[in-house]
Amino acid sequence: MRPNLQAYLRAPLRAFLPAPLRAVFSCCLFQLCVVGALHAPSAHAESAPALKPGQLAIVINDEDPNSVAVGAYYRKRRDIPAANVVHVRIPRVGQSLPRSLTPAKFRLLKEEIDAKLGPEVQAVLMVWTAPYAVDCNSITGAYTLGFDGGQCAKTCAAGQPSPYFNSKSAKPFSDHQMRISMLLPTESVQDAKDLIDRGVTAGFRTVPATAYFLTTSEKARNTRAGFFPRPGRIPARRLTTKVIQADVLEGVQDVLVYQTGMAHVAKLETIGFVPGALADHLTSLGGDLLGSSQMSSLRWLEAGATASYGTVSEPCNHWQKFPNPSVLLRHYLSGNSAIEAYWKSVAWPVQGLFIGEPLAAPYRAR
Repeated sequence: MRPNLQAYLRAPLRAFLPAPLRAVFSCCLFQLCVVGALHAPSAHAESAPALKPGQLAIVINDEDPNSVAVGAYYRKRRDIPAANVVHVRIPRVGQSLPRSLTPAKFRLLKEEIDAKLGPEVQAVLMVWTAPYAVDCNSITGAYTLGFDGGQCAKTCAAGQPSPYFNSKSAKPFSDHQMRISMLLPTESVQDAKDLIDRGVTAGFRTVPATAYFLTTSEKARNTRAGFFPRPGRIPARRLTTKVIQADVLEGVQDVLVYQTGMAHVAKLETIGFVPGALADHLTSLGGDLLGSSQMSSLRWLEAGATASYGTVSEPCNHWQKFPNPSVLLRHYLSGNSAIEAYWKSVAWPVQGLFIGEPLAAPYRAR
């Protein structure tokens, strides 16, 4: 249920509740509405138009040679219009690029980017690994929804609702005044080029594929399990789905989706991802790309996935702060691109970092 309609429907009853109960009531109603919408019988989703190259802007950091090289390659491979290429300068701090920006520096960066974009641009790809955070916000969450300083006072609190969650919109900027965003990591130029090539190849996908959803022994990280797709709801000719109780997936070679809940995901070197694969793990700091306390979401891309997601600050285990399996799968199968399907699947995304090749769309309508 979209947040504005949800608020309208619950307002009369909330008015009679004591203040401490209002937040609990709101969260419970939101979850019940989403569960009902996802599991209600419905016809198979019709094919939806995916984001087009002319609707995507790419942002290159001219202070980072890897960003410049990968940005040029991406523009060529995806035929991004010259008018949609934005050059900025984010200086190094010592020998390294900063992992996090202050809100003030980020505000200036966002203003510089936005001033160069036309109204046809619906999404933005930042071509670099760092910076990836703005205080406790991810850089993609802060760019798309605006920096939320209130979240940093208590990172485990409920997040700012996204009006794009489970939306049918094909034009987020036109419809919601928000440009969805993603980060294309550039730690290795060759790895980044390989990632881009997988995204492009996904548009010609004909190989069989499976979506794997794991319920693990780390119980606190299984809050998405109730949203795993029910057997038989997706035609096998389109995609096989498997819900597994295990801590690890090993040896399979047909992975289009892999979602699990682990601080560290083992055996990734044994997995074969098909072009356009989406993979993420529900844990606290997957979006801390260059951190070492938990597995970085970069590991998914290095293993062969095309896009991923992780949070940059402690979110607690709210399912709303992570990609919802049923929403993600439904929009990806309907023809949305990776950036659209991932953004539509996260209800409270301000702490979440979206990474990968945004235009990958294995089920794009042809």
